[in-house]
Amino acid sequence: MILYHGSYLAIENPDLLHSRPNLDFGKGFYLTSIREQAVKWCGKFVKRGKEGIISNYMFDEELFQRLKVLRFDSYSEDWLEFILTCRSGKDSSDYDAVCGGIANEKPNIQIALRTDAALTCLKYMGCEKI
Repeated sequence: MILYHGSYLAIENPDLLHSRPNLDFGKGFYLTSIREQAVKWCGKFVKRGKEGIISNYMFDEELFQRLKVLRFDSYSEDWLEFILTCRSGKDSSDYDAVCGGIANEKPNIQIALRTDAALTCLKYMGCEKI
C-alpha cells in the first residue's frame, strides 16, 4: 500500500523530532492512504506562499501488524475521547500507531506513526509538487 504525507518539503527520512504535540492522535508522523487528502493538507502551505509537496511511501503492512496499534473504525465516543485527551496534551498511551478519522473532515483517514518502530514501516518512494 502507498501512503502520502502532505507538507511544504519532501521528507525522505521521517522522524518524530519535527512533529507537533497535541494533534488528534498525539505527537507523530501523520500520513493518509487518500492522495486527495494529502493534496488538501498541502493547501495550508500553498496559502502561505510555500510549495505543496506530497511525499510518497511504500507501507509495510506485515511489519505494521506486529506493532501496538489503536484503530478507530468509526467516529465514536471512544474516538472523540482519545482525540480530546491527545489535543489537551494528556495522552500517556504507548501505542506505536493510531489510525482513524480526522475531526472536522470527511471522508478521510489518518495514520499517526508515534514511535521509531512504526516509522520503519515506511520506505520513501519520492515526492511530487502540487
